[in-house]
Amino acid sequence: MAEQEASGLQVLLHTLQSSSDKKSILTILKVLGDLLSVGTDRRIHYMISKGGSEALLQTLVDTARTASPDYDILLPLFRLLAKVGLRDKKIGQKALELEALDVTLILARKNLSHGQNLLHCLWALRVFASSVSMGAMLGINGAMELLFKVITPYTQKRTQAIRAATEVLAVLLKSKSNGRRAVNRGYVTSLLWLHQDWHSRDTANTYVQIRRGLLLCLKHIAALRSGREAFLAAQGMEILFSTTQNCLDDKSMEPVISVVLQILRQCYPKSPLPLVTASSAYAFPVPGRIATELPCDLPEEDVEDDGDDEVDKDSDTEDGKVEDDDLETDVNKLSSKPGLDRPEEELMQYEAMCLELSYSFEELESKPGGDLNSEKTQYANHHHILTAASSKQHCYNKDQSSCGQEREDSVRSSLLCMVKTQRSTVHLGSKRKPGVNLYQNVQSNSFGRDSSESEIPDIQASLKADAWDIDAIFCPRMSASFPNSTRTGEAVEVIDKLLQTHLKCVPFHDPYLYMAKARRTSSVVDFKMVAFPDVWGHCPPPTTQPMLERKCGVQRIRIFEDIRRLIQPRDVINKVVFSLDEPWPLQDNASNCLQFFSKFESGNLRKAIQVREFEYDLLLNVDVNSTQHQQWFYFKVSGMQAAVPYHFNIINCEKPNSQFNYGMQPTLYSVKEALLGRPTWIRTGYEICYYKNHYRQSTAAAGGASGKCYYTLTFAVTFPHNEDVCYLAYHYPYTYTALMTHLDILEKSVNLKEVYFRQDVLCQTLGGNPCPLVTITAMPESNSDEHLEQFRHRPYQVITARVHPGESNASWVMKGTLEFLVSSDPVARLLRENFIFKIIPMLNPDGVINGNHRCSLSGEDLNRQWLSPSAHLQPTIYHAKGLLYHLSSIGRSPV
Repeated sequence: MAEQEASGLQVLLHTLQSSSDKKSILTILKVLGDLLSVGTDRRIHYMISKGGSEALLQTLVDTARTASPDYDILLPLFRLLAKVGLRDKKIGQKALELEALDVTLILARKNLSHGQNLLHCLWALRVFASSVSMGAMLGINGAMELLFKVITPYTQKRTQAIRAATEVLAVLLKSKSNGRRAVNRGYVTSLLWLHQDWHSRDTANTYVQIRRGLLLCLKHIAALRSGREAFLAAQGMEILFSTTQNCLDDKSMEPVISVVLQILRQCYPKSPLPLVTASSAYAFPVPGRIATELPCDLPEEDVEDDGDDEVDKDSDTEDGKVEDDDLETDVNKLSSKPGLDRPEEELMQYEAMCLELSYSFEELESKPGGDLNSEKTQYANHHHILTAASSKQHCYNKDQSSCGQEREDSVRSSLLCMVKTQRSTVHLGSKRKPGVNLYQNVQSNSFGRDSSESEIPDIQASLKADAWDIDAIFCPRMSASFPNSTRTGEAVEVIDKLLQTHLKCVPFHDPYLYMAKARRTSSVVDFKMVAFPDVWGHCPPPTTQPMLERKCGVQRIRIFEDIRRLIQPRDVINKVVFSLDEPWPLQDNASNCLQFFSKFESGNLRKAIQVREFEYDLLLNVDVNSTQHQQWFYFKVSGMQAAVPYHFNIINCEKPNSQFNYGMQPTLYSVKEALLGRPTWIRTGYEICYYKNHYRQSTAAAGGASGKCYYTLTFAVTFPHNEDVCYLAYHYPYTYTALMTHLDILEKSVNLKEVYFRQDVLCQTLGGNPCPLVTITAMPESNSDEHLEQFRHRPYQVITARVHPGESNASWVMKGTLEFLVSSDPVARLLRENFIFKIIPMLNPDGVINGNHRCSLSGEDLNRQWLSPSAHLQPTIYHAKGLLYHLSSIGRSPV
């Protein structure tokens, strides 16, 4: 049956080419049209495979070359070619070889005054030009000049032909040679004028598709640098911006507005980021690595732009393959049993981390773990593991604190420095206005009725009377004291009153212990301040927070605002109000702008530029010893007005897309809300979107390669209180110091008769911070041989987290895991009795401390170093892998 169908189709096609009888040809064309008008595309592809395209093209050529071409045959032929040509990728090449390309062009020229015949010719030209090389050939043969004769100013006549002509022209202009020809002949100005004419006179939006076709022509020309230059010289940005402002909310104009946006973004002049260097504002000397001189400036002319390539390629509409560095290694390249990458005798050092395998019950009870804060740990070489002796010095139990009275006194004295002794013009109670409460889901408590009528003025009054500095109180220093302080007693009284009156009990948190731990945390720039939320603590919101329902058109509005800033810069301030690169103070508390700060643990904000009164451009710091990986942010902002929308644009993000486009919101912590008894990080912000901007990395910073694109995260925030101090972050922050504080408090809380909990130090990081290793299991029922044997033969489970510093959610999951495993929950008890848990809560402490998003201090993604880690450059990965090797070597591979 299939052979009969094939032979029947082939007979029809053969007869079509060989017959000169008009009636026979029309009958065959009708039969083919009926066959292809029903069913799926499989029929068209089947006809193409049997030479259908060639048969139609040959018939077209033979009919057109007669003394008097018969349009009764040509018109159905053109309709069939338009349908088949959409599915035949080689239709243009076939038309060229059979000379149908020239024939169709000649017929179009002859029918400029005959609308219906011309329309059919244009349909055929549109499919022939779908190949870029064929489009270039048509351009050489004068197709664009012909089309500009068809595309006239606004008219209500022959609009079908005009629309088809704009579509054909748009296809032709995908060819770079045609684009250059259009620029050289001044077609950019002509197209802009035609667009303005049709836009202004088509008030009923009847001919939106014609206007869209004209814009697509401009879009393809703008793909060339010379095209963009011609567009800007013709005031194209101003023209398209002004013509669309009155129709942004008109849904019928969507086809036009979407193309206008693409053109404006394409032609927005590319510029480097407003930074003095592409490298991090922080520097860390990596042992054994010669420092390379990174580009110290970003000249505008160094920004990579698309050139006008000479060669047209049929594949230039295909996007280049973008490598996703989050994809796992090809499983075919993985070895099921990788070989040992170090001397076998080196594995013996990990015995000190598995003391549960050799201790008797009495030893375990008296020596529960290693002291992460011992002097030996603090000054140990960064790539050496501590000895077993040092791991036995931890003595944080119910009878004795490892900090001791000396530490407690030191911490209490350090809290004096939460307050500065000099006078300030900004106070807690100053400039109060009724505010919009962002904490709408939080129920009011006994601390107050409203943000402006609460119990907090009692504290405010004492602060105001002594003129304490709000920024000093709410971003306290870690130093012990101020030598020149004359108000030590008063400072203690104020801080103690704040802690005693307003401190809400946060499980597994202690502000005094946190301050003590913070002083031991080593950072690249030696942070002197700690963030208030980290010291004070934070509780989860009382109710779940839903994903933000994205408002349609937000991204469009923000992009138009960027364009407005370029072409209407009258109200643009462009004032730098914060910068890590500037050695002198940039902020004046009396000025009408927000104050920013980020030099605290996990903080990341490099620069803040006031664009307008309530709008700021923000730039993030790249990872230390790197020129990339900026996505994480965490900074303090103060000096705001309540009930005023502030817009923040983070302009140097680097991921191509973000969850901020799908309902995610930044997090906010209000200090005044915390003093009202609501110390909570909440999701906040509206008008949120994430999109590619006009900034590009310089070619010098990219090592001579094409500079990468940057993306803008923009969001609006209405702060709940006047003159508040707030913190904004990418996600709920979780610092290294918070982890160390949590582990100490957690160990104090466990039931030593039921839970075996031990802290060890896996290794020292590059920055000199101990990387904690936690062991959790159930205590043996007794010290009998049978119970000890069962204890020592429990299978191991190894859990790690936070290899990427910007993924702070991993630390919160780890925090909950640790608390659950030591709890009295029956499931937790069952897990402890059946497994020994080896937990590395934070594989990249240095990255977390210094506000990195992805890398360690060596500028490397540690999650890509497992294959051959270095003890000197990636110590946490090296020793985590060593611990796994050790467990495997003694027959205790984790399950």
